[in-house]
Amino acid sequence: MTKPDITDVAVAEPRLAVIITCWNYAEYVSLAIRSVLDQRCNECELIVIDDGSTDTSWSVIQEHGVRAYRIENSGQRAACLYGLGKTRAPFVLFLDADDELQPGSLTIILEKLDDRVAKLQFPLVRIDRDGAVIGQPVPRLTAFRDRRALASRVLKTGTYASPPTSGNVFRRDACRFLEEADYESAVDGVILFAVPFLGDVVSLSEALGRYRVHDRNDSGLGRPLDAKLLRRELARFTARMDHLRRILEPMAQAQNLARAEDTHFYLERSCYLAVAEGRPVPIGNLARLVQRVWENDESMKTRAALVAFLILTAILPNRRAQQGLSYRLNTNQRSMTGLLRSLL
Repeated sequence: MTKPDITDVAVAEPRLAVIITCWNYAEYVSLAIRSVLDQRCNECELIVIDDGSTDTSWSVIQEHGVRAYRIENSGQRAACLYGLGKTRAPFVLFLDADDELQPGSLTIILEKLDDRVAKLQFPLVRIDRDGAVIGQPVPRLTAFRDRRALASRVLKTGTYASPPTSGNVFRRDACRFLEEADYESAVDGVILFAVPFLGDVVSLSEALGRYRVHDRNDSGLGRPLDAKLLRRELARFTARMDHLRRILEPMAQAQNLARAEDTHFYLERSCYLAVAEGRPVPIGNLARLVQRVWENDESMKTRAALVAFLILTAILPNRRAQQGLSYRLNTNQRSMTGLLRSLL
């Protein structure tokens, strides 16, 4: 059963809908809402979905007089789909309740959107639970507008550099694939990799949002090595690739999509999982992963550093290998000196 807020009135013909989904984030959701409202963007509308919170989130949301709904707890994907059904805006930004948009970001975003854009992406500044900046924006993105090169990369690797949920704006038609993604509760999955086949992807180098790193991040950013999380990532990636293959069939591209088990992401996470579980890294997987590293388009220096790290991880005692991986997967701190110290 849903409970709409009394301010259930849509903005006339908005171009962009910002949908905030909240589950037990009473301490953060007000900041997320204010980060949108304070921009006073006439071409945008804000919709807030409380996903059956058991804390005071709903009361906090109602204090802002925004267009809001309370639904039974169903997970982020279901909450986002519910919010999507409450807007007809051609573009949608799903903002996590613990994240924020930077001042002026909506104007910048709207200037870049047209009918040919299937997705716009931008980095997010990392902040701690109190809002203090704790590191460089993630991911490091260059400014471009492209579809063919990204589509080719997706076919070959199943992925490309993309921000967490709050750093993406999707054209409405791309969001329809969320209805079929019943294998996961998040929204930053298959639609990220389907968009290059639907239209242009606009990438911005300027950080337009703030990503809060804390102990409840579902993405795992900022967490130490976690075997359970790695197993979940592998299962999700395999399901996403199967789903993407079905999406690409009408486009006659399904046969060109790589097998999940042959991709860099799958092989890398499989090696990490072996270390996390205290098992030897399978030599065959490591060899295939090294080959994938040399096939990518990173600089020679970057590829050589990654290969060296992977080999060290495979041959070091498990405790040290786990320390190195924990450092690499913790986005709060990254340097070659720090990495070597963590390994040795």
